[in-house]
Amino acid sequence: MSAGLLGDEGERYQRRPRLVAAPRVTLLAPWIHRKCRPNVDTGSEVSLATGGWGADREGSEQMRRTAAAIAAGALVLLTGCNAGDDGGASAQQTSAEQAAPAQVALTPADGATDVAPSTPLEITVTDGELGEVTVVDAAGAAVPGTVEDGADPAVADVWVPEAPLAYSTSYTVNATATNEANEEATAKTTFTTVTPAKLSTPSIGPLEGMTVGVGLPIRVYFDDPVADKAAVESHLSVTSSTPTDGAWNWFSDTEVHFRPSEYWPADTDVTLDAELYGVNFGEGIWGEKNRTVGFHIGARHVSIADAASHQMQVFDGDQLVQTFPISTGKPSNPSYNGPHVVTELNRNRVMDSSTYGVPVDSPAGYRTPVEYAVRISNSGEFVHAAPWSVAQQGHSNVSHGCINMSTERAAWFYDFSQPGDIVEIKNSDGGPLRSDVYDWTIAWADWQAGSALK
Repeated sequence: MSAGLLGDEGERYQRRPRLVAAPRVTLLAPWIHRKCRPNVDTGSEVSLATGGWGADREGSEQMRRTAAAIAAGALVLLTGCNAGDDGGASAQQTSAEQAAPAQVALTPADGATDVAPSTPLEITVTDGELGEVTVVDAAGAAVPGTVEDGADPAVADVWVPEAPLAYSTSYTVNATATNEANEEATAKTTFTTVTPAKLSTPSIGPLEGMTVGVGLPIRVYFDDPVADKAAVESHLSVTSSTPTDGAWNWFSDTEVHFRPSEYWPADTDVTLDAELYGVNFGEGIWGEKNRTVGFHIGARHVSIADAASHQMQVFDGDQLVQTFPISTGKPSNPSYNGPHVVTELNRNRVMDSSTYGVPVDSPAGYRTPVEYAVRISNSGEFVHAAPWSVAQQGHSNVSHGCINMSTERAAWFYDFSQPGDIVEIKNSDGGPLRSDVYDWTIAWADWQAGSALK
């Protein structure tokens, strides 16, 4: 079309540039973390628009830059809020990274051999808390037991089996522990118990349930010599219902006795715990089993036989109940001095000189039946009825070392006596007592020196 045809109205029909809307930036409030939108209403939006094509280009460019800046700020705001959401997890991660790992140490050490079955299974945990502890034998069978507090302050716990571990057996221990971050640590040890060359169980007196006198010591006899006396003695424990002192004394490599410094208190219960299973006696010999023996100390019976006055005083507790005329050992065969312990009561007995080395057919020999014989030593000394010496009783000493009484008096003393009673002989020419049980002739300081634990 030509310009003329348009005329004045042509300008009305002139093509105008199409208006293009400026970019709209919309920030929706729900995107923003609650902690980061204190001044923004829920569901509101912020809009930025440029003017039409006819607007000033410079202003339009400024509006674009403003919109871009606001959009960038919103993104920074959202990023910052999201970082706030992850703060707890990051702190936990840092705590886990900083928590020291738990450590578990086990004793016996892994691969240990010749371990005593009584050895404590010690568990020490650092920087954590003990979890599960399991023990199995070589066949994989579970070994029942419990975890207890260790006696040693440096050891946190000790695993204690329900029944003692066996000799010549392999065991595996597994233990777990967790630290503050609940991270688990594990430990494992496998060890083998010792194979003894020989097992030993000692004999013990008094016997279980006996009632004895105040002078009877505890005696423990071994079949084989004990090389490690301290190890054995440390596992012999004596307790009494009436408090008293006491100590062990080794009479030989196969015999050890226990007594208080003075006679036992009357009416007292005494218990010996011989915890010898798993104890190394030395020289390849190990304890076969544990034993407990309980007995009762009865009434206090102490008699004093004076070889010079030919009289014997009998005390029941602190009360003098009898004074008997007696005859003790003659000068050629005197009685021994010192506290004797009653060990045996015989209603009838044959006295035989050959039992202590004197042939029956020798000039000093004899074989004589007697009544009411109360043994007071293993050297042939008894308190017994001797009707043949009644005339000398109370006046002179004519026996072969025994204490002679009339039949009536001997019967009374027999009924009065119990194993463990004391008969002390004094003022004899026979010297100190020679017997298997001469415990009370030993001074207390010397007795204590006979302990392997001194």
